[in-house]
Amino acid sequence: MKTQTIAPKRWWFIMPIVFITYSLAYLDRANFSFASAAGINDDLGITKGMSSLLGALFFLGYFFFQIPGAVYAERRSVKKLIFCCLVLWGLCASLTGVVSNIPMLAAIRFVLGVVEAAVMPAMLIYISNWFTKSERSRANTFLILGNPVTVLWMSVVSGYLIDSFGWREMFIFEGIPAVIWAVAWWFLVQDKPSQAKWMSEAEKAALQAQLQKEQQGIKAVRNYGEAFRNRNVVLLCLQYFAWSIGVYGFVLWLPSILRNGTQMGMVEAGWLSAVPYLVATIAMIVVSWASDKMQNRKLFVWPLLLIGALAFLGSYLVGSSNFWLSYALLVIAGGAMYAPYGPFFAIIPEMLPRNVAGGAMALINSMGALGSFVGSWIVGYLNGATGSPSASYIFMGAALLASVWLTLIVKPAENKAPPLHGAKHA
Repeated sequence: MKTQTIAPKRWWFIMPIVFITYSLAYLDRANFSFASAAGINDDLGITKGMSSLLGALFFLGYFFFQIPGAVYAERRSVKKLIFCCLVLWGLCASLTGVVSNIPMLAAIRFVLGVVEAAVMPAMLIYISNWFTKSERSRANTFLILGNPVTVLWMSVVSGYLIDSFGWREMFIFEGIPAVIWAVAWWFLVQDKPSQAKWMSEAEKAALQAQLQKEQQGIKAVRNYGEAFRNRNVVLLCLQYFAWSIGVYGFVLWLPSILRNGTQMGMVEAGWLSAVPYLVATIAMIVVSWASDKMQNRKLFVWPLLLIGALAFLGSYLVGSSNFWLSYALLVIAGGAMYAPYGPFFAIIPEMLPRNVAGGAMALINSMGALGSFVGSWIVGYLNGATGSPSASYIFMGAALLASVWLTLIVKPAENKAPPLHGAKHA
C-alpha cells in the first residue's frame, strides 16, 4: 500500500490551517525589522546597540519556553496550547504599537517570545501525528513556508502601512489577525486523526497502522534525559544554533541594510526585501519534494547552507560599491538558508521514537532561538559599530560554514534498528 493514498484530503484540510497559523506567528515577530528601519529608534530614543538587543530579546523569551510547551503539546493538547498562544501573541504584537518607553518595549518583546515559543515544536508534533515518513518533509515545509511567504507579503504591506500611517499603526493592525484566527483554529482543529469527523474509519485505521509501523524501526529511548544526551541530538542543536545566526541576522536587519545601501524609501526597501523570500519559497518546495522522493535528508541540508555561506562571503568581497551585485548575492543567501528546513525537521522523528521526538525537536528549536538571539544582536551591533554590513556578512557566512560541518558529522542511522526493505535514511 502506498502511504500517499491514505486520505489525501488531509493535505487540503490540515496544511492551510498549519500554514496560516505559523504565518501569523512569523508576521508578529519579524515586523520589528520594519519599525527599526522606519524610525522607532528615533521616536523612543533607542541607541543602535540597544536596538539590536531589543530586536533579539524576543528570542530570549522564545528560548526558555520551548521545551515546556512541547511537553504540554505532546502529553496534553496542541489545540488548546496554540489557541491560547494565538490570542496572547496577537495582543502583545498590537500592544507594541502603543509603547512609550524602552522598558515597556523590552518587556513586550520578551513576552512575545514566551507566548510564541511553543508554536514551532507544537506544530511539528501536530504534523507527526497526521503525516507519514514519506510525507513529512513536504508537510514540514508547508508549515515553515509560513516564514518566507509571510515576510514576502509583510515586506510589501508593512512598507505601505508605515508609509501611510506610521510604525505604531503597523504593529496594531498586524496583531489583530492572530486574535481573529484563534477562533477559527478552535473550531477547525483536532489533535489526532481518530478525532476527525471528515475522515472515514478505514482512512483513520490505515493512517494509524502506517504511523505505528514506522515506529517499529526506531530504537527505543526511555525518557527526555536520554534523548537530550544523544550524540546526534547534541550535534543538531549546535548545527541549528549556527544556522539560525545566519537566518535571523539576515531577516531582522535586511531592510536596514538595504536602506543604508542606497538611501531608499520604506516602500522600495519593502519590495526589495521581499525578493529573497520569493526565491526561498520556491526553493523550499522543490527541496522538500526531492528529499521525500529520495528519503535522504542530509543531502538536502548541507549543500544549500554551503551556498548560503559562500553568498554572504561574496557580498563581503563585492562590498558596498556594487549595490546590485551584492543584493543579488543576498537573494541567493536568503533562498539557500531557507530551502533545507523541511528535510532538517524530518530528521528527528525518523531518528527518535514518538515519546521523545517532540521534546528533542523543542530542544533543537530552542538552540535555534538562542542562535537567533546571538545573530540578530551581533549583526545589529556590527552594522551600528562599523557603519557597514561587511563585518556582519563575514559573521553570518562563518556561522553557516560551521552548520555545514556539523550537518556532515551527524549520523542518524546509528540510532535506528536495521532499515526495512533497504530504505535509505538521512
